[in-house]
Amino acid sequence: MAKIDNRPVVAQATLMHHRGSAQKARLVLDQIRGRNVNDALGLLRFSPKVASNPLEKLLRSAVANAERSEEKVDVDTLYVAEAYAGPGPTLKRFRGRAFGRAFRILHRSCHITLKLKAKAVHELVPHGKGTTAPAREKTAPKGQTSKRAPGKKATKGRAVKSARPAGGAASEE
Repeated sequence: MAKIDNRPVVAQATLMHHRGSAQKARLVLDQIRGRNVNDALGLLRFSPKVASNPLEKLLRSAVANAERSEEKVDVDTLYVAEAYAGPGPTLKRFRGRAFGRAFRILHRSCHITLKLKAKAVHELVPHGKGTTAPAREKTAPKGQTSKRAPGKKATKGRAVKSARPAGGAASEE
């Protein structure tokens, strides 16, 4: 079960009427949720998704809101606590098709909200640390496996050709 975070929200920023679907925005929001602000900005800067550019501006706005708030916080301690996107108004358009028909086109929009919280100094993890993969099991040295004796060459399931010529002739005279 997830641990409940009781820290107060330091700052928030909301982007209203973003011309893009909430589903596409959530793909990027899921990547930055729970990350340090500096790591999230780096991720947004180099993300190929279309929604990453407005989200980067929104995150910078939330950081500026935190700097201007009454409670002074260190920007390095901020992290993205909540990030969500909900549907906004949908613009309905029609495109003419063959034989006098019309197909509906939906231009979706969404409202995106970011909430930042501050971590205590002792909870901070240095950049790149704390996310190590589990240790790998020790394996046999390179060139050896436990199934064959040392010094034997693996044949990879193919028959080993002998030095004798084909046809069964022992020697030529």
